[in-house]
Amino acid sequence: MKQMILAISLCALTGLATGCTMPKTDASMPNLAFSEQQTPEAAKVMALKADLLALGPGVDPDEAQRVAEVAVMEPLEWAQEWNVEDPPLLHNMKVNHGLRPRGLCKDWADDLQVAMWGLNLQTIDLHRAIANSRNIKLEHSVLIVSAKDAAMEQGIVLDPWRQGLGRLWWGPVLEDPRYHWDAREEVFAWKREWQARVAEGG
Repeated sequence: MKQMILAISLCALTGLATGCTMPKTDASMPNLAFSEQQTPEAAKVMALKADLLALGPGVDPDEAQRVAEVAVMEPLEWAQEWNVEDPPLLHNMKVNHGLRPRGLCKDWADDLQVAMWGLNLQTIDLHRAIANSRNIKLEHSVLIVSAKDAAMEQGIVLDPWRQGLGRLWWGPVLEDPRYHWDAREEVFAWKREWQARVAEGG
């Protein structure tokens, strides 16, 4: 009896000392192992994918995954290519003075749109939008994604410029705390009309 008690005690002490009663590689804990290894970028991809799927039941999960991966990861690579080291407005100044090749808000939106075209999306639509086109504030351009055939206003803003360094900001168009968005086509039409009135002296 004493030997049995001694054996049980040794086993318990060994387990407490080594912490091996439930190994980290135990197949019963895949979620914990994944969360320990998950990068911030991977977490952002997962979160954006969830928001894209919430746009409507017709959004294909594979397309949502690919759009999220491109939107989060590609701008980080462009930031390196364009030597982006400063906050957005300071980097804009460097681009405008020829000290950096690209990195204006329009550059991020243009390249993101081209990258999305390459995905041949069938259940997600792309929209271009501009803010501050009719006031003295800095004009801003982005790409917006929505469910197929949905209005731009029901979509999600994808903005790699706003936070700097190619870090993606995204959110619902109508809940953007910083900008009011107009369709780029409408902005261009208004500018043409305004320029025509100026030319006519009106």
